Amino acid sequence: MEQAANSEPLTHFNEQGRARMVDVSDKEVTARAATAETSVKMRPDTLRRILDGGVAKGDVLAVAQVAGIQAAKRTSDWIPMCHPLPLTGVNIRFADNGSDMLYIEAEVKTAGKTGVEMEALTAVSAAALTVYDMCKALQKDMEIGPTRLLAKSGGKSGDYSAAQDVRGG
Repeated sequence: MEQAANSEPLTHFNEQGRARMVDVSDKEVTARAATAETSVKMRPDTLRRILDGGVAKGDVLAVAQVAGIQAAKRTSDWIPMCHPLPLTGVNIRFADNGSDMLYIEAEVKTAGKTGVEMEALTAVSAAALTVYDMCKALQKDMEIGPTRLLAKSGGKSGDYSAAQDVRGG
């Protein structure tokens, strides 16, 4: 079996080296949280229209917010080895740099036996893709990313916090 960089065995492979969903039956139920972020780079006039509500398809941020929440709730349908989790909270936040960048952050919470990192990453990804979909008639060369985990808490592996967010904070 392959080893991770930190020499712990990879858990998504069975004894035959085939993919499996990790058995979390014996894990403790604990409070879990994760925060992820991404960004969408666009022309200043496109961002201004989003913020002013001037996009023909409707309120871009409201639709992207709902898309991100729905995606978090359905992550196990998208990512084959993810466990379906009863989420206790999903919050999507938007910020801009006043010029050409829309920042998207998702915080996801649960009380469970496995973490919600993938749910947070899926939430920001779906929100960003929704922004693109709703604005592609205005601009096709928008850029999405980087997308990354900012923080996680709970579980056996403990807490994690990234060095800084995409806004430099």
